[in-house]
Amino acid sequence: MSSRDDTEEARNELRRPFMHTGSWYRMGSRQSSMMGSSQVIKDNSISVLACVLIIALGPIQFGFTCGYSSPTQAAIIKDLGLTVSEYSVFGSLSNVGAMVGAIASGQIAEYIGRKGSLMIAAIPNIIGWLCISFAEDTSFLYMGRLLEGFGVGIISYTVPVYIAEIAPQNMRGGLGSVNQLSVTIGIMLAYLLGLFVPWRILAVLGTLPCIVLIPGLFFIPESPRWLAKMGMTDDFETSLQVLRGFETDITVEVNEIKRSVGTSTKRSSTVRFVDLKRRRYYFPLMVGIGLLVLQQLGGINGVLFYSSTIFESAGVTSSNAATFGVGAIQVVATAISTWLVDKAGRRLLLTISSVGMTISLVIVAAAFYLKEFVSHDSDMYSMLSILSVVGVVAMVVSFSLGMGPIPWLIMSEILPVNIKGLAGSIATLANWFISWLITMTANLLLAWSSGGTFTLYGLVCAFTVVFVTLWVPETKGKTLEELQALFR
Repeated sequence: MSSRDDTEEARNELRRPFMHTGSWYRMGSRQSSMMGSSQVIKDNSISVLACVLIIALGPIQFGFTCGYSSPTQAAIIKDLGLTVSEYSVFGSLSNVGAMVGAIASGQIAEYIGRKGSLMIAAIPNIIGWLCISFAEDTSFLYMGRLLEGFGVGIISYTVPVYIAEIAPQNMRGGLGSVNQLSVTIGIMLAYLLGLFVPWRILAVLGTLPCIVLIPGLFFIPESPRWLAKMGMTDDFETSLQVLRGFETDITVEVNEIKRSVGTSTKRSSTVRFVDLKRRRYYFPLMVGIGLLVLQQLGGINGVLFYSSTIFESAGVTSSNAATFGVGAIQVVATAISTWLVDKAGRRLLLTISSVGMTISLVIVAAAFYLKEFVSHDSDMYSMLSILSVVGVVAMVVSFSLGMGPIPWLIMSEILPVNIKGLAGSIATLANWFISWLITMTANLLLAWSSGGTFTLYGLVCAFTVVFVTLWVPETKGKTLEELQALFR
């Protein structure tokens, strides 16, 4: 055998998935035939739903990390003797770690597969939570938050991409929105448990989603589109078969994916930064980055990370309970979006969401401004406090209807397969950088002027309406291969 053949064989070996698809589905196929349940499996939703439910543990971990800093702020500051600035650093360090994770996420997911990428993400998350739980000073506290963030940065890219690549086109919007729904569930759980358990125990509970996720990854197939891109034809077709049902004819979809992957590979086997200036690449990347940046510039993480502080400044006596209420409302609103996204379409929900956020933020800003001119003991002050709380809740609801789930969904849909690793990392990095900027400055801005802070966020949301109207395409009802052809 020549050295060239040896090199090629070694390269193919390296490109094998970190976690193999497994053979459980073959046994399931035989059992389903014996039990007469093949018609249920043929409906092509059971396997995909099971995969999404397992993968959703990753975004739950993501949400728990986001929500942890709100109910624990007062206790951690008291127990460890931190200043507000030091705690703001702690709150924002998850975003710094996520930026590092985002840089690596695309290449990790391309190199060892979507499942292997999630396995790598789960381990630093577990270690990070344990570091926080046993922290006696800022060093372990900060290190734990950075490790959490690194894992979350990988999760935030890999999960929506995996879901988009396994879902049938008629279910892709709803299943893709499960990503953000799971994030909101994680946030709500952090708020709820934070009412009853100390911050150290809450950190230990934060390890549970990833502890369950790790064994769950062994029972789901790898992304068929990634396998096809890697040239693993047998594994690709097997993975797609189990996702679509054991008796479903997948010939048409197999041919579409092969054609799309073949075209992309023929066009450019290695995509460099300079290639991103071509319209077929820069336009979907611009839309993906634009939506993910505007999602954060609207101030949602500033509100969620420090909601207890915001409610205290609004005059709410039980701020942690109010924060949990917001988390619960967010879950309901995101569930509604999950149901609507394949019916109403992405653009309509994005427009409604950004308009609703703009109006809500104007109301909150006006309430905080007017409170400076009335007595704290007056009825008007109480009414303005209620109005500001209602505005914050309306902002969270509006965000959850569109700007929460849909930017990640669209990013996973429109990026061409041959630049998804590079472009996805760039878009995810941009999102986490702005998230870090918002969480780092939110406490300081609120101390400067609550009304001014919400006014700035409102201006961003108003611009988002324009951005969606002019540049965001509708992706409802199109296959990933059709969307790639749209930008050629």
